[in-house]
Amino acid sequence: MSALSFIIAGMLAAAMPFLLAALGELVAERSGVLNLGIEGMMALGAVVAFIVVRQSGGHAMGFVAAGLASAALSLVFAWLALGVRANQVAAGLAIGILGQGLSALFGKRYESFTVPGLPKLSVPGLSELPLVGGLFSQDAVVWLGLLATLAIWATLRFSKLGLVIRAVGENPHAARALGYNVIGIRYGAVAFGGLMAGFAGAYAATVYTPLWAEGMIAGRGWIALALVVFATWMTGRVVFGAVLFGAVSLAQLAAQAGGVALNSQLLASLPYIVTILVLGAISANKRLLKVNGVASLGEPFGR
Repeated sequence: MSALSFIIAGMLAAAMPFLLAALGELVAERSGVLNLGIEGMMALGAVVAFIVVRQSGGHAMGFVAAGLASAALSLVFAWLALGVRANQVAAGLAIGILGQGLSALFGKRYESFTVPGLPKLSVPGLSELPLVGGLFSQDAVVWLGLLATLAIWATLRFSKLGLVIRAVGENPHAARALGYNVIGIRYGAVAFGGLMAGFAGAYAATVYTPLWAEGMIAGRGWIALALVVFATWMTGRVVFGAVLFGAVSLAQLAAQAGGVALNSQLLASLPYIVTILVLGAISANKRLLKVNGVASLGEPFGR
């Protein structure tokens, strides 16, 4: 029961790096751009946020700096993929490697340093409930992340901006014929994806695990990419997938702490095993992918 309480209390915080990065990638892919550089953008955002918080002590400033740094890196990717029409897969991988290299370079002198975390904000009454009470005691970023999720869902589903983004992703030539700047909209969507990846990295490095270590993003960007496919490009399913992977991450920690007789490396690989299994199950359903997929995803747009 204590292990279950631990998982329930921490799964939203564990899910937040996945969720923020996946939401940004969802918007980018909805516009028709496949950005495989999320891992590097998260890594760059993580080191920038850590340095700023370490020097100034302000988490808000750290998150802003991380978001801007990752958004700038995403615009380099956008210029390659949209400006000179480079292959999106190759450009994304190159930018991802660049981001990880920059994070290792900038963070070298901060190895094993720590920063203060954020206090928990509890919902009165609900946070005292047995077993599930910890679910209602989270830091400010978790609550803001949930609000951002609702805002992104509402924007994509009900607003004119969301309709335009989806139209650009489905049929960019028709959108251009209607007078919309396809390249400009895709630039904005990619920049937003980079901004959210920066926030995700900042949360991982300064709140969830307020300690700098090279490679601390540890594949979260790739899982966020997989989450978008797992969710079949639907916001609600992104949330469910992020919470699921967050719970799995905590479950392997609880299993190790509880002395489960399994190899520690096997337990640590559980989130990635679940990712592979889920992607295999989703990919087998061609009809689901066709109905909810983005028609022009990854395809270059030329006038």
